[in-house]
Amino acid sequence: MTPLPRSSSRAVANLEVCNLCLATDMYLLHSRAMNRAILMLPLLLLAAAISSQADESPKAWMDSNAYGWRALTLEDFTHVNCAPETWSETNGVIHCTGQPVGVVRTKKPVTNFELVVEWRHLKSGGNSGVFVWATPESIHNLEEGKGRLPTGIEVQVLDHGYTEQYEKSSGKKADWFTTNGDVFPTGTTKMHPFPPVSPNGERSFPRKNLSKGINEWNHYYVRAINGEIRLWVNGEEVSGGTGINPPTGYLCLESEGSPIDFKNLRIRELP
Repeated sequence: MTPLPRSSSRAVANLEVCNLCLATDMYLLHSRAMNRAILMLPLLLLAAAISSQADESPKAWMDSNAYGWRALTLEDFTHVNCAPETWSETNGVIHCTGQPVGVVRTKKPVTNFELVVEWRHLKSGGNSGVFVWATPESIHNLEEGKGRLPTGIEVQVLDHGYTEQYEKSSGKKADWFTTNGDVFPTGTTKMHPFPPVSPNGERSFPRKNLSKGINEWNHYYVRAINGEIRLWVNGEEVSGGTGINPPTGYLCLESEGSPIDFKNLRIRELP
């Protein structure tokens, strides 16, 4: 083989050196990029975790068997303006026929407390509720046959079918209520509702739609402290209000035209 001229040999050698340098530079750049990616990976994972946690609402599946909690049965309530057969209890389930419209109340008023209650509607469009801080004066009026429901704060228990029935019967848009846990004052009781609020500014609408349909059990956790009420539906806080006056009174279960079951009622009274 004829040897290359010396100048050509130098050129080839220089070219090889350049290629080697280029390959080395590319490797180093790639290595630095990989190192940066490896170093950034934990930060990216942390950011993703924080973002995921930020998207989740706080859960509140209360351990109502902890210290201070006690069960509420139908024996803890007194009939106010319902028929004797309206309310009954079997195997820990309190059943309400829905007829007539009225309430049962606790035997004594409460002020600061936490309450857990499970409920299920047995008919589409069913309506009921839990009254908080129902005033003694309004309860007395009901016992005298004046009116049907007390003054206080209603934590509404409404089936999804109610919306369709209301719009069909009234011909109006159901924009002034929801079926996922409205909280609102009744009678002369005052409350500043948490947003979002109803068009008239009186109801606290839920931030999420979490209620289940008929024949399914729903879980309410209610916290009422120092004139403020908050409601968790199936584990997530959704609605409430503050500046409530008066901030004390009876707890009531409501009968309002449709059969409903309640169970696992537990209360913890607070200072």
